[in-house]
Amino acid sequence: MPSASDIQFYRDNGYLHCRRVFADHEIEEMRTALERILEGVRGTRDDANHAWRDGDDEPSKLELKGFHGVQYHDAAFARAMAHPGMTAVLTELIGPNVQVHHTKMLVKPPEKGAPFPMHQDYPYFPHERHSVVAASIHLDDADLDNGCLRVAPGSHHGGPLPFYGQSRHADTEEFPIEAGTALPAQAGDVLFFSYLTVHGSGVNASTRTRRNVLVQYRDPADPPVLEDGLERHVDWGQGLMVAGSNPDYWQRRPRFELLPLLR
Repeated sequence: MPSASDIQFYRDNGYLHCRRVFADHEIEEMRTALERILEGVRGTRDDANHAWRDGDDEPSKLELKGFHGVQYHDAAFARAMAHPGMTAVLTELIGPNVQVHHTKMLVKPPEKGAPFPMHQDYPYFPHERHSVVAASIHLDDADLDNGCLRVAPGSHHGGPLPFYGQSRHADTEEFPIEAGTALPAQAGDVLFFSYLTVHGSGVNASTRTRRNVLVQYRDPADPPVLEDGLERHVDWGQGLMVAGSNPDYWQRRPRFELLPLLR
């Protein structure tokens, strides 16, 4: 359970580093599950490189493996999303009602793991009340050598910032990645941060893999900002409640249009 000073730190700085949320056996379950995902797509068209690119059609020499909806691949991730250690923090940061927005895995391979420029998550899935909180679950020890997360403390107070390029990164002159506060972490740690907090990470130049599972949560009563009447970032199963209840379920339940299977 986070202390009052922990919550105040989050309010002031836009992030909170919680140590050893997950036990060793839980981390090992997720590592094994993640390896099954990678093995299942290896050599297929789904085995894509998700290294950050901004209008550059040239293949990146650095690599980043990333897939959404990890809870649909393995139950280990479904358990992690609603882990008591997670919900104890989330209910303090978001409120009594906590809903999953989406999940993804991020794997930086040894010696060539791609960096992320400093950015806000806000432009990808904006919400009216900015209740969205990311939880980055560390499956490996992370440090400067293997591209640990960096943040710009207090940057969330500025609200949504202008972004640059197709990849929607922040102004690299105002937020150079090397000026971000580095947040080394151990396997089992979770970094919680507002989707308004500017963050990024460096290259994995080490001989060690850096694996994270990222879960984005929100208050179910916080409406997404619509574009042309649509919520642009929608995943299957979006809306799973991990704490409390959804008072607006009947008004805002997900609706999907099923298209005929193309053969």
